[in-house]
Amino acid sequence: MDKIVKPDAEWQAQLSDLAYKVTRKHGTERAFTHDDFPKANGTFRCVCCNAPLFDQTTKFDSGTGWPSFYAPLDAEMVGEQEDNGWFMRRTEVHCNRCEAHLGHVFPDGPAPTGLRYCINGVALKFDPQDA
Repeated sequence: MDKIVKPDAEWQAQLSDLAYKVTRKHGTERAFTHDDFPKANGTFRCVCCNAPLFDQTTKFDSGTGWPSFYAPLDAEMVGEQEDNGWFMRRTEVHCNRCEAHLGHVFPDGPAPTGLRYCINGVALKFDPQDA
């Protein structure tokens, strides 16, 4: 996979203010503020580099207010690292292609993985599958 590296000013010019804050500065959008995720078949891609990250078939309603998935489309595309911010221990997930912060993964998801990838909606864009 080709890594994408850009100067901060390029990311800022490319992204909305909120997408920049979340993906490049490790921010978080407020829960229940990003409700435009279709239920049609398709792929959720990184808003920064267009890398395919999650498939609609692994999305579920976790009740948390953020899009949740039980598995990435390709495990090599989503990286993890320890996050000890906000006085808690979590596992951050990011796009391995461009290092965009996506959200966090928790061990309280549904079968078959038992994982909940809790992703900021502003970090994703939806690519519908052609019928």
